[in-house]
Amino acid sequence: AFAQQVRATLARVQDKYDSVWVDDHFVPWAAWQSNDTPYVECMTTIAMLAGEFPRLRFGSSVLCQSYRNPALTAKMAANLQWWTGGRFIFGIGAGWLEEEYRAYGYEFPRPAVRIAQLEESVEIVRRLWTEPKVTYNGKHYQVQDAYCEPKPDPQPPILIGGGGEQLTLRVVAKHADWWNIPGGNLANYAHKLDVLKGHCEAVGRDYDTILKTWAAESIALASTEAEARRISAASPFQNGPIVGTPEQVADALRQYVDVGVRYFFVRLVDFPHTEGIEQFAEEVMPLLN
Repeated sequence: AFAQQVRATLARVQDKYDSVWVDDHFVPWAAWQSNDTPYVECMTTIAMLAGEFPRLRFGSSVLCQSYRNPALTAKMAANLQWWTGGRFIFGIGAGWLEEEYRAYGYEFPRPAVRIAQLEESVEIVRRLWTEPKVTYNGKHYQVQDAYCEPKPDPQPPILIGGGGEQLTLRVVAKHADWWNIPGGNLANYAHKLDVLKGHCEAVGRDYDTILKTWAAESIALASTEAEARRISAASPFQNGPIVGTPEQVADALRQYVDVGVRYFFVRLVDFPHTEGIEQFAEEVMPLLN
């Protein structure tokens, strides 16, 4: 039923949206204890759906650097980019869900180590996409005379997800084409932008060359505020929900545009119904253009 719901939704909106994003978890992170709930793996799902819906781009939101050797990750991403004709957006992060790490047999080092691993992963990925043969001897990851053919052409944008102010945003400043942080409120997002700007200045990066994105993880949209509130109350997604009519939702998102967001990931929480996602495209998007 879930597969049918996803396909039906994408068929209805494939001409209205730019991209589809799949997260990289093995079980439902929002309801860890309900671990008998079916859940789809990120990269195989993207490969399947990208073949079925050739007018959409697909992104990983975001790959956990720990779950795949970085050279394999580079190869998988390059392969997706090649097979899809350039429709893959490469999102990656440090990883965070300890229970999932333990369940699947991964070591779960402290945050500073995972973020250092993230940086090494991104460096390996970009080098494999651009150099004929790569040897890399990092503290955490190594490759020896590795090559990646065919090269992705064009290279997928590298989106780094996360908001850690001391370490993660510095990695963003050094390596990311796009940056994303999910949920939270406007004040938090604006503060993270200020921190990112400081890191860009410190490493000599042009802050404006990083595309700022934001994941609106819970949008309850309806023609009346009362109906939107009913939809929101029934949803398990409550991380900074945006609730209201098209005008109210647009007003909330416009505040993020004003501080620098240029790309939104949106979750309409009335899924598997398609009224919300279609109304968003037809009545909210025009108010943001």
